[in-house]
Amino acid sequence: MANARVTPDDVRAARQLLSQVIAPTPLGHNRALSEWAGVDVFLKCENLQRAGSFKVRGAYTRMSRLTPEQKARGVVAASAGNHAQGVALAARMLGIDAKIYMPLGAPMPKIAATKGYGAAVELTGQTLEDALVVARAHEADTGAVLIHPFDHTDIVAGQGTCGLEILDQCPGVETILVSAGGGGLLAGVALAVKDAKPGVKVFGVQAEQAAAYPQSLRAGRPTLFPNMSTMADGIAVGLPGEVTFPLVRDLVDGIEVVSEDSLSRALLFLLERAKLVVEPAGGAAVAHLMDMRGRRQWEGPLVAILSGGNIDPLLMMRIIRHGMTAAGRYLQITVRVPDRPGRLAQLLLDCAEADANVVEVEHLRTAATLDIQDVEITVQLETKGPVHCEEVLRRLAAKGYLVHVGRPGNS
Repeated sequence: MANARVTPDDVRAARQLLSQVIAPTPLGHNRALSEWAGVDVFLKCENLQRAGSFKVRGAYTRMSRLTPEQKARGVVAASAGNHAQGVALAARMLGIDAKIYMPLGAPMPKIAATKGYGAAVELTGQTLEDALVVARAHEADTGAVLIHPFDHTDIVAGQGTCGLEILDQCPGVETILVSAGGGGLLAGVALAVKDAKPGVKVFGVQAEQAAAYPQSLRAGRPTLFPNMSTMADGIAVGLPGEVTFPLVRDLVDGIEVVSEDSLSRALLFLLERAKLVVEPAGGAAVAHLMDMRGRRQWEGPLVAILSGGNIDPLLMMRIIRHGMTAAGRYLQITVRVPDRPGRLAQLLLDCAEADANVVEVEHLRTAATLDIQDVEITVQLETKGPVHCEEVLRRLAAKGYLVHVGRPGNS
């Protein structure tokens, strides 16, 4: 596989193959992002793809090209969730048995959806790399064909069909932002787009706590990123592939990284302003756009790919809270006041007069650091944004409170 290359003809052939299986996903203009970026911004909604992400493109392309004898042996895959669903769906459509190994922390809705498509699922290890080790062992033991999540020419060709759709839907496109983990989608889109329109800029976006590509590009070879820790499980890949790495190195114009706070803000924005449900990995391109607001001159039109929408509702609740905090819409304050009747009520009244909504209150009377006559009150407030937060703090200071500002969820 190290010498395997993907060609633009491979991508075009994959598109013909997929034309009977999937429909092009929508491409919609976003006014707010366009105003912030200074160019027209369009969102390519792969979160609305079959199985909830772009992954079915590559999975079906790869599996449809297996020989009858290979199909009879079944397939095996390792995935944190989206590739699992893509493989499971493709297997169902092609009548192939599928075994999927998923990390122990894989989101429950992704596990349930994978099983719902008819695949057998086993949880193993902590990371995608751990699950891949077990999947390869299963391949060796049973003869099942490993369907790699990104590092195969057919996978890259299938993912590249998303780029061809972008060219059809936005012929004048000048910049494309792509969420990147192992690089299958990024490599495929760059290959397809630059063949047809070499001047288009293609950038990959990774979560900074799983950003294997920047260090790998500096080293000149795929290099393992240690100790990954990100909410964006869909792009939590610690090692670029032998097929994808040279394509990204040779064709992609840059790799950007975004923080967990930025991912949270992006998902909140997409939910509130674009009315789109997107998973953390799927929102990475928008997170970078929001980070660069007023700080970068883009060439437009610009397309940001929303690579997936498979998100656990419980995680979504936490991310919404995290995103509101990162956007300055939550404020946590701690004050010490004399332990006398009415002081808590007065503090809450003062917060209300500042038009801040009380979400949670903690009243602490016993602590080694507290004077015996004092009480410590921590209040979490819902605000209208950073400017309102500053106004709330000014009002409380004017009333004589000594306020310590914290972050909801932290002490």
